[in-house]
Amino acid sequence: MPISSRAAALRSVNAHAGRPNSYWAASRAPRYSFVFALPLLVLYEALAAVLSSGGAGVRNGADVLLKRPFELLAGPYGAIAFGLTAITLCVILIVRDMRRSGRQLRAGVFAWMLAESAVLAVTCGVVVGVATTQLLGALGGLALTEDASRPAVLALGQVEGMGLATRLMVSLGAGLYEELLFRVVLVSALAFLARRVFGLGVVGAGVVAAVVGALVFSGFHYVGQYGDPLTLQSFTFRALAGLFFSALYLLRGFGIAAWTHALYDVMILLL
Repeated sequence: MPISSRAAALRSVNAHAGRPNSYWAASRAPRYSFVFALPLLVLYEALAAVLSSGGAGVRNGADVLLKRPFELLAGPYGAIAFGLTAITLCVILIVRDMRRSGRQLRAGVFAWMLAESAVLAVTCGVVVGVATTQLLGALGGLALTEDASRPAVLALGQVEGMGLATRLMVSLGAGLYEELLFRVVLVSALAFLARRVFGLGVVGAGVVAAVVGALVFSGFHYVGQYGDPLTLQSFTFRALAGLFFSALYLLRGFGIAAWTHALYDVMILLL
């Protein structure tokens, strides 16, 4: 084969092979990840504002924790200060990433990200549910009740008396704010400490951060007025779900982790 023909053939093969890689790389980059999460923020805050217009309303616990320091500093303007800070940081990361990549955003990537998140949401329920049943069964049926296969609600424990709009708002808030708090903030901080303080490698630090973060994430659902009654079954399910989302965040980025979490909770809470 002539050299020119061989080079053309290699370019063709590389182009076809690079298409999946370009999606996997782009979809976890800040320019796509944070823009993809923006609709969750808009929908959640809009629903929260409407539902609380007549008085104090329900909000996601992670949302409250993230905004609390700003409220202590800025009083009634704390939520606005938090929003402006978060949006400013996102814009900076998005603009910097777009400048580095030299590429514009493509609508097709967002469509694939939504499809991937939907598939992962179903996968989360199946994989974590089966893993929970198998793990508790291996412990001799400890705390394994007749509802062992019933999917746990990750967003909020006591949702039976809530209306449809409130359930939807809570689900969207879980995807956005719980992933922001427990993955972006907590898992990232734990991984950083594991590398710097204990000298672990990237993989080891990621594993430690994911495990500790998952336990904290699970325990979070039993605190406060709307917390669930603590059972080994539900704690195990949520801890395994926390591992799932931590791995998803580390491998696929914030945007897909947030949408996967939100779609899972929407699927369970609404159905």
